[in-house]
Amino acid sequence: MKVRFLMCFSVITLSVALANPVSLAAQDKQQHQHKFHHYLFIDVGTFGGPESYINQPFTFGSHNQINPRGTAVGGAGTSVPTTPTSDGFVCGGLDGTVPFVNHGFVWQDGNVTDLGALPGADNCSVAKSINARGEIVGTSENGEIDPAVGVTQIRAVLWKDGQIRDLGTLGGNGSTADAINDRDQVVGFAFNAIPDPLSYIYFGLAGSPNGTQTRAYLWENGVMQDLGTLGGPDAAALFVNESGQVAGLSYTNSTVNPVTGLPTIHPFVWTRENGMRDLGSLGGTCTVNCGLAALNNRGQVVGLSDLAGDQIAHPFLWDGQKLIDLFTDTIGATPNSANAINDSEEIVGNAVFPNGASDAYLWKDGVATDLGTLDGDCYSEAFAINSRGQVVGQSYSCATQTERTFLWENGSMIDLNSFVPPSSGVQLIEAYALNERGEIGGDGNPPGCANPNDAACGHAFLLIPCDENHPGVEGCDYSLMRATTAAQVSPVSHDVLKGTQRLSPPSRTNRLHIRGFAIDPKN
Repeated sequence: MKVRFLMCFSVITLSVALANPVSLAAQDKQQHQHKFHHYLFIDVGTFGGPESYINQPFTFGSHNQINPRGTAVGGAGTSVPTTPTSDGFVCGGLDGTVPFVNHGFVWQDGNVTDLGALPGADNCSVAKSINARGEIVGTSENGEIDPAVGVTQIRAVLWKDGQIRDLGTLGGNGSTADAINDRDQVVGFAFNAIPDPLSYIYFGLAGSPNGTQTRAYLWENGVMQDLGTLGGPDAAALFVNESGQVAGLSYTNSTVNPVTGLPTIHPFVWTRENGMRDLGSLGGTCTVNCGLAALNNRGQVVGLSDLAGDQIAHPFLWDGQKLIDLFTDTIGATPNSANAINDSEEIVGNAVFPNGASDAYLWKDGVATDLGTLDGDCYSEAFAINSRGQVVGQSYSCATQTERTFLWENGSMIDLNSFVPPSSGVQLIEAYALNERGEIGGDGNPPGCANPNDAACGHAFLLIPCDENHPGVEGCDYSLMRATTAAQVSPVSHDVLKGTQRLSPPSRTNRLHIRGFAIDPKN
């Protein structure tokens, strides 16, 4: 099943006059320089293929890529070529185009392990989520052909105690596992055996009218439970928190929108007590730019929702009671994305500020703080935040059209490339995994891999805090920090963007802006 995404970072005309932005970064630059930890850089490498990666949280779930003990999961290419029937949903790396079989990996205590796949010489797999006990879920091919699409079937899998387990389906020919919590609850989507020409996955992503219904499930104690829908035939689960609350997307009916060719889609939160709750939309049918980015342990959700007409989308917060349009209801800026939320209801993403800056922001209690950019850059976006208020993301240079990762904390921002030994030649360009210990994961370009094509040849990386506050970590190079200025942040130097409507740099990969499922049945 070849995945087809509609890349959907909307250009939005800004017409709202806002108050002066709050900028802790600007205050910090004037008052002090924050002392950052030292970090040990890890290039995860590959299994003989050209690339490896840690999944992005806003593409089909994929959260908890690094667990509280610092164990990380993802996918890495082997030297085995893919076949004409390999499924691009699980094969081919981040964007399904790398012509080599990839396998899920786990990195722990300096060792990278190939998790393998279900039996079959050419089967691909990818590891998406790991809980505190080290139990891992993801997706694997199983070697059997799905007649609806003519490629290999996919299965939700659990890796536990060195073994891989097929979690099964709801009677159909496929499933995927997107997240696992510490209660061993797994969520994702699975096919049943009921024919459905508008199947969320078969039709919406693969363009086939010959599939069966896509259903959201919760797997626990060896049983896969169908969570139902919001009224239509299809749904998919993306996230599960530590309370067992599940978030995902569902058709609300079977009425096809003549513009999009699909029924209306709404986000949902499911609980055992109340079942599936419709979170609504911001006025649109939610079939173009709709998706989920994160669910926290308070049952709050952030994502993207269409406005009426389905031409423009705004980021939203579901606060447990109502859907809040962050674009219109935020003081100090107009957020364009909401990529993550922590348990303190702090949100991060990209926003446009009154001075013309298109910067990473931190949202708290309705107010957006400008996190700035790295020196000399014109754009930034934040992708993850932990409960300590640490934020990681990406900063972009309009002059050189290059990207680099950042860490922001306590009002200061630093280029994470500061911790990469120059001899490695690796350029870190995407950071979107962050645990409570401050361990960071993402993707970077090794020598010979042209920025920004990390989907084809990038390597997964990890940064492990290794200073006096993190004893027992060997190999920390203190000289890297001493050679770097910590407060590398430019919160207001964005004249290049003033008066424009461009919310993302022209050469940025749109892969970063997929929100959950983004569907284009016409491609």
